Amino acid sequence: MEQRAGASRGPLDGVVVADFSRVLAGPLAAMMLGDLGADVIKIERPGLGDDTRSWGPPFSEDGSATYYLSVNRNKRSVVLDLADPEQRSQARDLALSADVVVENFRAGTMERFGLDYESLQPDNPELVYCRVSAFGPAGGRDLPGYDFIVQATSGFMSITGDAAGPPTKTGVAIVDVFTGLYATVGILAALAERHTSGRGQFIEVNLLSSALGALINQASAFVNTGVVPGRMGNLHPSITPYQPFDTATGPIAIAATNERQFAKLCEALEATHLAADERFSSNTSRVEHRDALAQQLESILVRQPCEHWVERLTAHGIPCGPVNAMDAAFALARELGLDPVRWLPAGDGQQVPTVANPITFSRTPASHRLPPPALGADTAEVLESLRSPKELP
Repeated sequence: MEQRAGASRGPLDGVVVADFSRVLAGPLAAMMLGDLGADVIKIERPGLGDDTRSWGPPFSEDGSATYYLSVNRNKRSVVLDLADPEQRSQARDLALSADVVVENFRAGTMERFGLDYESLQPDNPELVYCRVSAFGPAGGRDLPGYDFIVQATSGFMSITGDAAGPPTKTGVAIVDVFTGLYATVGILAALAERHTSGRGQFIEVNLLSSALGALINQASAFVNTGVVPGRMGNLHPSITPYQPFDTATGPIAIAATNERQFAKLCEALEATHLAADERFSSNTSRVEHRDALAQQLESILVRQPCEHWVERLTAHGIPCGPVNAMDAAFALARELGLDPVRWLPAGDGQQVPTVANPITFSRTPASHRLPPPALGADTAEVLESLRSPKELP
């Protein structure tokens, strides 16, 4: 399929992605590819489209669900009813004209429509096909699942929350986010390998495996020692002080992860006697006596406002910061020159705000060029391009 002139700029300029996915993990992966310059065609069901189009409140001023807006920029929307033979054939043509297909349907759905990798690969051997599932292609093949369910079943919730409180999910669908990023890495690796072999391949990424991989040190502790970690609230199982402390005006997060930083912390607090205390002489002993240390540190920190301690500790090289709400977090990013919000042209002089892609490049920057599309906004344009034989592989 021929891309629109000037529609894409970036390291993936020229790559076409057929995005059959919905909700979060798959759409996030496809959006990342779009940010990097790929032409992403989002295939949606008639009438309803992506589930997240109705996931609100909150809604933007034009009535769009902000959840949908978060992972669907730099895409074009095509409405196709896969149950209709003619439209299913158009979907197949679209998939065969693409470099990448992303999908996260229930097991067997794409096979039933002839849109699975095995059906497409003979006619497009260069196709990179990424399937996202909840529990993988084997024993969990037929199990449905959302991020919340996988946070529960993966052990994520068992280590999140206060020790005396209930298991707690994170404030965002973090497993979907991890999975979408893992999927992006897999797709990019397959595209790079294709330059050598001339062949595409099938990629499978699932939420459960992604969650286990993202448990990092907690999972490593279990597989290496058999230790089953539990909830510790804001404490770290292996480092202290690495937690929030109360000040006169609100909490401050402090991370002193080595002996030099701990000595500097004690110096900044004018509490060098703590560094000389045998109970706190090493990280291991500090972890053993973390409650006593925390009590001593907080008794000093509550004497001054948070802003005072942030300035003083930062001057001593101690990683620290206030526990910000969202507005203060974006204000901090702007203050640091990170340009966290970009504006997408939406026609009629309107603009749609979006959170900036966090990757920077010296030559081929990520782009923020297309707002999340209205349902079916590009159907006619995309299907017309499919009718031209010269644009098919």
